[in-house]
Order: sequence, then structure tokens, then C-alpha cells
Amino acid sequence: MNAAPDAQLRLLDLQALDATIDRLAHRRRTLPEHAEVSRLSERAAELRTAVVLAETEEGDIAREQTKAEGDVEQVRSRAARDQQRLDAGTVGSAKELESLQHEIGSLAKRQSDLEDAVLEVMERREAVQSELEATRRELAVIEGELTEAQRRRDEQVSQIDGEAAAATADRARLAPDVDPPLLALYDKIRASSDGVGAAALQRGRCEGCHLQLTNADLNALRAAPEDEVVRCEECRRILVRTPESGL
Repeated sequence: MNAAPDAQLRLLDLQALDATIDRLAHRRRTLPEHAEVSRLSERAAELRTAVVLAETEEGDIAREQTKAEGDVEQVRSRAARDQQRLDAGTVGSAKELESLQHEIGSLAKRQSDLEDAVLEVMERREAVQSELEATRRELAVIEGELTEAQRRRDEQVSQIDGEAAAATADRARLAPDVDPPLLALYDKIRASSDGVGAAALQRGRCEGCHLQLTNADLNALRAAPEDEVVRCEECRRILVRTPESGL
């Protein structure tokens, strides 16, 4: 393939723009803010789930407490009625009196047990409420950090996208100046060679693979016409000859 020396030199400008675009794309993908946003998002999701579970548990315990307090109230009311009967002296027989006194004692024991159960439920509820409030506070902190991390990420992405758009526009203006066959070869090589399709020959060294050419290779390049598109024997990239090539 043949192309004017100036057209070959423009490949180096095109390569510089493509390298900039690739570098910006890599930088965009690997912003530390992405990892931070991901970490904070996962933690926020965990905390939101924990809040829902704690709220559900607190609701269940609240209903358990309401029922336990109702049981206490029922026993207390019944014991009060029995005590009124006892105090009124309306019990007719000694056996009935003994039975009533026994029931009052049993109710007192039952009330004490139920009140202990209520206290135990209240303690569990307070513990869950305390955990729930702590989780909500942590969630608020994490959500604040997440919002800030997202802001920083979006700011960085916007800046990178702006730089990439400018470089892409420059490439679009430059690419038509390169002969289509040469441009197609360059793009094909670049796609299979880590994004580098053309490299300068500097002081006898290929800037693509950074290897020094042999004397035989250099002599072949000296003998090649200026418009011949040559390639590095090692990396097969287009080798662009410049005044600093050392030929």
C-alpha cells in the first residue's frame, strides 16, 4: 500500500487522538467514585432492609404487648370484682368464701405473672426500637454520603465526557484527510493491537512495541520509497517515518 508521507504523518495525529479517547474511556470506567457509589448503595440497601425488618418486628411486639396488657387488665378486673364481693360480705357459705379467697389469690399470682410478661415484652420492644433508631441514623448518614459520592462521580463523568467529545470532534475533522484504504488498515490494526494502529519510528526504535529495529530492517526502510506504507516486523503496526527516525 502507498500513501503520501504527509498522509502517513497524519496517522500519528489520529493515533494521538484515539489514544486520548481510549484513555478517557478507561478513566471514566475506573473512576474511584464508581466503586464508592456502589459500596454506599449496597450498604444503603442493606440498611433499608434492616429498617423494614425492625419496623415489622417492632409492630409484632407492639401487638404482643397490647394483648399482654389486655390479659392483665382482664385479670385485674376480675380480681377487683371478686374483692368487691368479698368486701361486701355477700358470700353465703364458708365453702364459697374459701373458693373466692382462693380465686383471688390465684388471680393475684396470675396478674403478677402477666405483668412480668408485659415487662419482658416492653424490654424487647425498647431494644428493637433502639436498634431501629440506630439503623435509621446510620441510613441517614449513608444516604448523605451516597448523594455526595454521586455528585462527585457525575461531576467527573461530565468533565471526562466533555474532553472525550472534544477529542472525538477533532478526530472526525482529521480522519477524512487520511486516504480511506490507509485509514481502514489503521483501524483494523488498532482493533487488534491494544488500540495502537500506527507508531512513529524514533531513532531506529518502533514507538509501538518499543523495540529497536535490526540493521537489516533499518536498511530495508532506507531503501523503501517514501510513499510506501511500512510496518514493524515485530508488532506489525504501521511504522511512520519521521525526521527523527534515524534513517
